[in-house]
Amino acid sequence: MQVSVEKTSELSRKMTVIVPESVVQEKMAERLKLIARETKLDGFRPGKVSPHAVKKLYGQRIRGEITNDLIKDTYYVALQDQALKPVGYPHIEPLEETEGFKYTAVFDVYPEISLEGVDQLEVVRAVSSVGESDVDDMIEKLRVQKQTWQLVERPAQDQDNVTINFSGTSEGENFTEGKVADFGVVLGAKKMILGFEDSLLGLSVGDTKTFSLTFPEDYGNEKLAGKEAEFEIEVAKVEEPVFVAIDEEFVKAYGVNDGTVESFRADVRNNMERELELALKERLKNSVMDSLYEKIQLAVPNALIDIEIESMVKPYLETAKSQKMELEDLNLPRNVFEEQAKRRVALGLILGEIIEKKAIKLDGNKVRSTIEDMARSYERPEDVVAWYYSDETRLNDVRQMVLEDQIVERLVAEAKVSEVTLSFSDVMDKNQR
Repeated sequence: MQVSVEKTSELSRKMTVIVPESVVQEKMAERLKLIARETKLDGFRPGKVSPHAVKKLYGQRIRGEITNDLIKDTYYVALQDQALKPVGYPHIEPLEETEGFKYTAVFDVYPEISLEGVDQLEVVRAVSSVGESDVDDMIEKLRVQKQTWQLVERPAQDQDNVTINFSGTSEGENFTEGKVADFGVVLGAKKMILGFEDSLLGLSVGDTKTFSLTFPEDYGNEKLAGKEAEFEIEVAKVEEPVFVAIDEEFVKAYGVNDGTVESFRADVRNNMERELELALKERLKNSVMDSLYEKIQLAVPNALIDIEIESMVKPYLETAKSQKMELEDLNLPRNVFEEQAKRRVALGLILGEIIEKKAIKLDGNKVRSTIEDMARSYERPEDVVAWYYSDETRLNDVRQMVLEDQIVERLVAEAKVSEVTLSFSDVMDKNQR
């Protein structure tokens, strides 16, 4: 067998394999003898059909079967011979026969990864704490969640819930498909485009108003992004918030059995501190991953990017199916996922190399303690722990998370770490890194 490899791009390879005709003929002879013993032909006694007769009838088909077998038998041998690690399945094409059997296999290979500089990463560690004002803000949010609404006969003001009927047009087209009825807007919540909520201030039930606003450039609907629109609204009702008192009944509703505000504040603080710890840990991990991705530049095989994109698109595909839509109807072009998929694949390859080179082993005790920490907030923690350990898929997810945490710990210990102090709200803002 002769093997040659052509490098067609940084990661693409074209491997040509030639199998001598003597090997093909040897396998042909073996196959012909076997078939001759099992074939019935007029003029021949059972089991006495000549291989020559069988070759005349079935030779082309048999050669095709043999060459398919030869591809299976020689492809992986050729890869080992050339020390190649292919990504995904190859594109194999048999070539015109000259002497023997010849085929080409086109595939991507895994990149070579250099970890030079990985022990000198520049990492930012965020530090923060939960203050009394943070606890006050959280309790206020919990109180707002329990609020109710009460009809009022006065002009709308900040924090009111204003129910409107409205329509919107842009460039002569009605983008609300007629009039939207009974649409609630909480003034000051900043859920609508800039200026919409302010335009409702001072209006009373029965009032109508027409006003123009411009959609932001990054608005989710591409047809409206950056466009000016005219809105026509009619006020159906105005309601003011009715807030509950922070009393024994309120406190007990959150599981604080003694009903005291002091115990409630302590419970809220404990929960906030636990969430803060997790958020700080995630920020540190993100900083390490950002630094890794920037420090270790490598080409990423397209085959792996395609697989990752397919995984990322899967939830959208399920959503489309549930809504009896085609994926194309969701308008999700490849470039929406490509950069993120490339980053995920690259980091996966880099982390794998770090695990191997630094001989990082999964700590089973950390897996156990991580699951116990996750179970702590449930009523029956022991059942949650058993639930994780009863399913390998769930357990493997935790193992992967813990292994990544171990890698981060190792890299941070070797890195140049700078600290930045952030407020609780800044840390918990998921839009910030």
